[in-house]
Amino acid sequence: MTLSQLENFYLKHEEPHLSCFLALKEIILSYNSDISSTWKYGMPFFSYRNKMFCYLWFHKKLKQAYVGIINGNLIEHPDLIQEKRSKIKIILFDSNEDLPIEKIHEILQKSIEIHNNKK
Repeated sequence: MTLSQLENFYLKHEEPHLSCFLALKEIILSYNSDISSTWKYGMPFFSYRNKMFCYLWFHKKLKQAYVGIINGNLIEHPDLIQEKRSKIKIILFDSNEDLPIEKIHEILQKSIEIHNNKK
């Protein structure tokens, strides 16, 4: 049985990053039944009602997992970082720490509100 590119993304990471990514995937997918997972642009992507929503990636310089929020530029949150991206902000995670689930939910909710208000 061959693994999909999506499955390979998770499995190529060693602990503790593997567990961090798998937990982030579950947190995102379980937050809202309209969120689905796919492989897009060479990374795990999540869509909300078939519109690009967020993605998982690894910050090579900082050696941390992160969630990239599409239209994050429209969200004000102290934990979101713009860096050099125009429309995306990221939230970084230390894979050795517990994930801040309430904070993640807060950001996901703000992102859903933006998606729902866009026509």
